[in-house]
Amino acid sequence: MFQGTFDLDAATPIDSNALSDVLFERGIYWASGRSGLVDLVAAHKWFNLAALKGRKDAIALRQEVAAQMSDAEISVAQRDARAWVSAH
Repeated sequence: MFQGTFDLDAATPIDSNALSDVLFERGIYWASGRSGLVDLVAAHKWFNLAALKGRKDAIALRQEVAAQMSDAEISVAQRDARAWVSAH
């Protein structure tokens, strides 16, 4: 558990594009198997969300991942992305 303090006066505000970067990195995480497991459904979901937030290179990676997925898997990824958008 983190036990420390944050100096909010010295903190640097994040750019509005930072969220798309985080979403994109999550896609890379699942597509690359950094966790020890490749999860194409999760990768598609996060690339889709990054693309929605303006990350242009996420579109190509989402398409690359989708080419390896079944229609049912793509549907699950899209449903998960819509649920994430609704929750956030």
